[in-house]
Amino acid sequence: MRARLLPQGNPSLIHRELARMSQQAPLCFPLPDQQLLTYKLSGMPAATATQLTHVLRAHAAECWCYQGPGATPGTVDMLIGGHTSCFDAIRQHAQPAVQAVIEAVDAVRTRHEHAPADLVLNGRAVGLQHRTLVMGILNVTPDSFSDGGLYFRPEQAVKHAEAMLDQGADIIDVGGASSRPGALTVSTEVEYQRVVPVVRDIVQRFDAKVSVDTYRAGVAAAALDAGAVIINDISAMRFDPAMAPLIGQHHAAVVLMHMQGTPQTMQQAPTYHHVIDDVYGFLAERIDHAMQHGIARERIICDLGIGFGKALSHNLELLRELRHFRTLGQPLLIGTSRKSFLGELLQREVWDRLEGTIASVVYAALHGASIVRVHDVGPTVQALHLIDAVTSDLVPDSNGQ
Repeated sequence: MRARLLPQGNPSLIHRELARMSQQAPLCFPLPDQQLLTYKLSGMPAATATQLTHVLRAHAAECWCYQGPGATPGTVDMLIGGHTSCFDAIRQHAQPAVQAVIEAVDAVRTRHEHAPADLVLNGRAVGLQHRTLVMGILNVTPDSFSDGGLYFRPEQAVKHAEAMLDQGADIIDVGGASSRPGALTVSTEVEYQRVVPVVRDIVQRFDAKVSVDTYRAGVAAAALDAGAVIINDISAMRFDPAMAPLIGQHHAAVVLMHMQGTPQTMQQAPTYHHVIDDVYGFLAERIDHAMQHGIARERIICDLGIGFGKALSHNLELLRELRHFRTLGQPLLIGTSRKSFLGELLQREVWDRLEGTIASVVYAALHGASIVRVHDVGPTVQALHLIDAVTSDLVPDSNGQ
């Protein structure tokens, strides 16, 4: 069973959850919206759901709940809401099976309420409250889906990194192994030779914040020694068991990304019971795994994995409901740049997806993304500068800065 805390104070999100469960929303809820705590419980054993319903009726009449079918036989999904006192009443009268539900609810609420205020990179706090960070993509590969081969030579890569930094990139993300659908696997040694010299040169020449896109602990270790401050792991530290201890020992930051399958298989008919619940539950589990290996929460970033094991409908749903993932309590990184779902939706080739990329990036920034990962840094920085200025409480000076 997995628990998810819905964003508070927005009844439309609750109505949409009920619609997905084939339930009709009531005309009004029994409490003012700002006082409601609403949880989605997925994969609950049907017997436990029955016990929980009895406890609610007997001891927490102000709570409300709705049920829908779970992903597997004998389970249900439940949406439950009420004031804090309702959940306290359940806690006091719950049987052991229901107590596990309360523990899951408490865990997700604690994660949300104790969210770190800043992201810590190389010992320095990076504020995320007033500005969306831009991560510039630097593929040092011959076969990446969009710009494979353009920056394969180290001098080309470093020059492009300099250009992205001049355009306003906050982080340079260096990748030496393509993760496009069906990409061929390269050896650790080849990936090392492509990545590490470029990372070292960028850090030494520009004192830039560098991320490395790898799921191999050996490459990650060398990159961190060369000055990288983030490991961007598409496997969320699942493919190499040495990755989590390594990052914990180096006090580095990590991007935990959701992916269904592997780059070789991920686009072979991806399916989900409920893509929001499934991705949320996966990321919550990986956050816990990271913390168990000494990675502090202020060093953990979550990525929904747009385009990684998702159909067009899944990608759109994740963007549409992005704000749900804010209750994980971690900065969210969104990578939509030039991806296939934009081409499928807009009927544009990979080199002609700038407008779609900008639109998706702006939407993501408005709905909870702290970092966006893009190829076209200059136009993205300009678009986000306007969005951040409109949404920030800070007043620009007379020069428009």
